[in-house]
Amino acid sequence: MSARPLPRRRGPLVGVAVAAVACLVLSACTSNEPEDSGDNETTASTVSSNDDTGDTVTIGFSGPAADHGWLAAINSSAQEAAEKYDDIELKFAEGTNDPSAQIAQVETFINDGVDAIVLLPTDGAALTETAIQAMEAGIPVINVDREFSSPFAARTTVLGDNYGMGVSAGTYACGLIEDNDISDPVIAEIAGIDALPLTQDRSQGFADALEACDQEVDRRVAAEFTVESGEEVAANLLQAEDKIDIIWNHDDDQGVGVKAAFDAAERDEFAFIGGAGSCNAMDWIEAGEMEATVIYPPTQAADGIKLARLIAQGKGLSDLVQVEVPKRVVLNAPVVSADNVAEYRDLCFDS
Repeated sequence: MSARPLPRRRGPLVGVAVAAVACLVLSACTSNEPEDSGDNETTASTVSSNDDTGDTVTIGFSGPAADHGWLAAINSSAQEAAEKYDDIELKFAEGTNDPSAQIAQVETFINDGVDAIVLLPTDGAALTETAIQAMEAGIPVINVDREFSSPFAARTTVLGDNYGMGVSAGTYACGLIEDNDISDPVIAEIAGIDALPLTQDRSQGFADALEACDQEVDRRVAAEFTVESGEEVAANLLQAEDKIDIIWNHDDDQGVGVKAAFDAAERDEFAFIGGAGSCNAMDWIEAGEMEATVIYPPTQAADGIKLARLIAQGKGLSDLVQVEVPKRVVLNAPVVSADNVAEYRDLCFDS
């Protein structure tokens, strides 16, 4: 299957919502070389290299069961980040989708007196009270991806930008329509689990971006973030629509099934845009079988580990004037196309 040749959108997208710090990989924000600070002790921490070995800190990490490519990448990226530092001792709990088991893991971290906890909760609301207990015990909690229901449960929260993913995908779609002078385009959307706020945010961002170029989604279906569901709903979509110009699929893991349905139906008249940034998606982009994908960073837990280390060592981000780590970090949602796929290849994950 070869995708219809379309002019590539060059340059950065405009209008992507990014809050707090927009570094995709925070290592770029924490590796300034030391500068001469004279005798002023109050400025020493803001100009020293944060990657230099400091006091050893023990960080507890609890994440999800690795039953999805992106989730597996979350766990492995946390371990890989910790291994880069001689001053991190990582206590890595077995991944779980059971909130009760994860609560027990966090309670163990508290009893062990770790210096910080990085937590991607199976259920943010269910883990909130236990996270508050850690904070009250003087252990900073770094909340990743799924938010707690209380601001008192985390010292810092690291998030991907679900709404921004939709905005990026929609803005890119508008560019394709303009560049190819497509009149009355048929735009389809393959969402994930509709009941999840993250799916709703992605769809809202997509709709808002399309509205900016006077377009709307003509056909929307929802899958379940699995290969099987992706293939089923994509096959049904193709049967229902004889002609489609652009399809945005929210998730590159379910995209394996979506792509299989496209191949089986021998349909390639549309521009296929994905979401998350899997290695499969980047392979398809390089092969001309996919137009683009929108990154939802699998580095969030790795960034959480790096921030936990800085917080536990009393440091801030060296590229910021502010001397403390921000309370909230929302990562960017860039579009990866044939023009820049090489830049993002190292961040892809297996699906």
